[in-house]
Amino acid sequence: MLRHLIFSSLCLSLLLIGPMANADDTLNLQNSGKVTFPDKSDKTPPLFISAEQMNGLENVFVDAQGNVDLHRGLIEVQSDHLHYLLASDQVEANGNVCVTEQGLILTGPHLDMFMQKQTGQMTTPQFTFHNPGTVPPAGTTMPPAGPTVNYARGSASQLLFEGENQYKLKNAIYTSCVVGNDDWYLHLKDLHLDMLNQVGTAHGAVIDFMQTPILYTPWISFPLDNSRKSGLLAPIFGTTSNSGASLALPFYWNIAPNMDATIAPDIISKRGIELDGEFRYLEPTYHGTFNGDILQDHMTNTTRWDIFATHDQVFAPGLTGHFVYQAVSDNNFFRDLSNQLTVTSLATLDQEASLTYQHDWWQLTGHVQQYQTLQETGVPNIIPPYAILPEVNWSGNKILDNGLNVNVYTDFARFVNPTPGMVNGDRLVAYPSVSLPINTAYGYITPKFGVNYTDYSLSTNNTSPQSQYTRTLPITSVDSGMYFDRNINIMGNQYQQTLEPRLFYVYIPYQNQNNLPVFDTAELDPINYATLFSENRYVGYDRINNANQLTMAVTSRLIDQDSGLERLRFSVGERLYFTPQLVTLPGETAITSASSDVMGDIGGQLTQAWRTDAAISYNTQMGQTDAESLSVSYQPAPGKVFNFGYLSVNGQVDQYDFSSQWPIYHHWYTVMRYDYSVLDKQLVQGLAGVEYNGGCWALRTLFQTIEIAANTQSTSFFIQLELNGLGNLGSDPTAALNLSIPGYINSNEIIRH
Repeated sequence: MLRHLIFSSLCLSLLLIGPMANADDTLNLQNSGKVTFPDKSDKTPPLFISAEQMNGLENVFVDAQGNVDLHRGLIEVQSDHLHYLLASDQVEANGNVCVTEQGLILTGPHLDMFMQKQTGQMTTPQFTFHNPGTVPPAGTTMPPAGPTVNYARGSASQLLFEGENQYKLKNAIYTSCVVGNDDWYLHLKDLHLDMLNQVGTAHGAVIDFMQTPILYTPWISFPLDNSRKSGLLAPIFGTTSNSGASLALPFYWNIAPNMDATIAPDIISKRGIELDGEFRYLEPTYHGTFNGDILQDHMTNTTRWDIFATHDQVFAPGLTGHFVYQAVSDNNFFRDLSNQLTVTSLATLDQEASLTYQHDWWQLTGHVQQYQTLQETGVPNIIPPYAILPEVNWSGNKILDNGLNVNVYTDFARFVNPTPGMVNGDRLVAYPSVSLPINTAYGYITPKFGVNYTDYSLSTNNTSPQSQYTRTLPITSVDSGMYFDRNINIMGNQYQQTLEPRLFYVYIPYQNQNNLPVFDTAELDPINYATLFSENRYVGYDRINNANQLTMAVTSRLIDQDSGLERLRFSVGERLYFTPQLVTLPGETAITSASSDVMGDIGGQLTQAWRTDAAISYNTQMGQTDAESLSVSYQPAPGKVFNFGYLSVNGQVDQYDFSSQWPIYHHWYTVMRYDYSVLDKQLVQGLAGVEYNGGCWALRTLFQTIEIAANTQSTSFFIQLELNGLGNLGSDPTAALNLSIPGYINSNEIIRH
């Protein structure tokens, strides 16, 4: 006998009429208007259906109407009407159909789907998916390559379910713009969404931007989250005055979770075809990068190349290694082919390797280093720095139970320079010292005594040793200071004001050092306030100044008690010489006055938006400023920054710069940098551009002029269209903007703020 299921729209009670079936196939009444179908195999979760009205034939079908809601595991189907066949596990839904699974939302008028197999189809679907994205733990995977998407939507004429988390859309439209914004979208002949692996693959793709087709590709593949995927990246194009227009087509190779590579053929109109490559790897105990370019240059009829490689590794606890290698084919490689001032101004390229063992209180380092020196046409040759082949350094610092601080520094290095007539040789430095810090709540005093022993074995251009020199100098110093503070109220804000006087005395007897070479020694920065508290006025051990001198200085700080920020810092100091300077570097003029310049330093985070730093070196004997610097930054909000800087040093450098990023109107931003040399009466670097962010896309245009050699400049033009979640078209100016404008923020980051 058949039993009919009769549902009342008022009480939603379920009446079962018909023969009893096997227990596994019965409809279980959960509550009014809800039924459950247990899984017979225990391999998939049970299926739940709820609706305003339901009827059906036991073990055959269920027919539900009105706010129908079907659940199985992570899949949910909602519709106005739903028909479910038990034997085939098939769902047919009509009217306002909505399918939700793992962030993907599908809507359409009709759905026909086999639930367990997850196969079937939906007509004229609309789709959206949200993916918050994840950042991989440090040291586990490589950084993602290219832009990623956390939101996307689209529509299609038909959607096919092709298995668990696999979807195929016919005649689809895809975009990462929010509903109501159709600034850009992809027209796709077909689109496959692999939600399991978070990959989208499409055929017959046309990119429309502002209702205008701008790019066609027969095939495109892109990530749906922050993962990396092999494939062609968007083309890169740009132009410079030195090289002309260029077009690159990068290929990204996701070799492994911890290894990837990018290869980019680059057609340069004035130069030829350049091949660019980058290889990256990341392991728990080591990581590194290799970059290289090779070009058959039509303008110079030569093969030109550059290499940059780094490697860092932890071999064992406390044992680490470091390697860096830079080289180019010729002196003008960067000047001709780069658009970055920090690169075109390079004069020496570093090539070094080191191995360091760090113990509890001591450290041992082995080190080799040499340089490639780039010469400039029409300018006197630069003498290459000495190569260090090799260097062994052992240093240690230990505090004894009685408070005595024992410090040992030893260094052996072999210096080699191929320049004719240059002195080469070995240098051994041993500098043991002891100090006794005495600290109280209101001040400190630290007496220190050490002996610097230096031994040289010298020759000319690697001939047999010709001379031996030794130098032994005792070094005595006393560093002392006091600390006072008080709480003050300024305009209703609570601050702590400090007063920190300091005295630093150094005594080093004179020893003639004119016969000693200059391997790696130079004078300390003349505008740096901290140099007043150094034992030696030189960095390096080829010269140790004679000293009978006292530094007197005072610092005052204004500290915000609520935030802990140093709102203002002021320091001033002067060094008194009780004996004249007798030790100098070749070409250096000895100090004959009884005191140094007065050194001043002022700065701080004045407000949340304003920060300033200034330094001055004032010559009291001449009544003039020898060196001064000033930097001011105003950044009231992300995307709003203005910087000003000025530097003048002994009449040899006189330069100022302005840089800014500022909104001008509704997501429009201007960017600029103006760097001018007063002495040379010319522009060192100029940059101007605009950036617009449309929410799901950004457009950047930028002109840049840089000085690549004396009286020679190069002009570059960047234009980039960034389609969020798809990729970038054009040449990327963000590296130039980050270097040129301190505080610059990509407009996408501004929107997120």
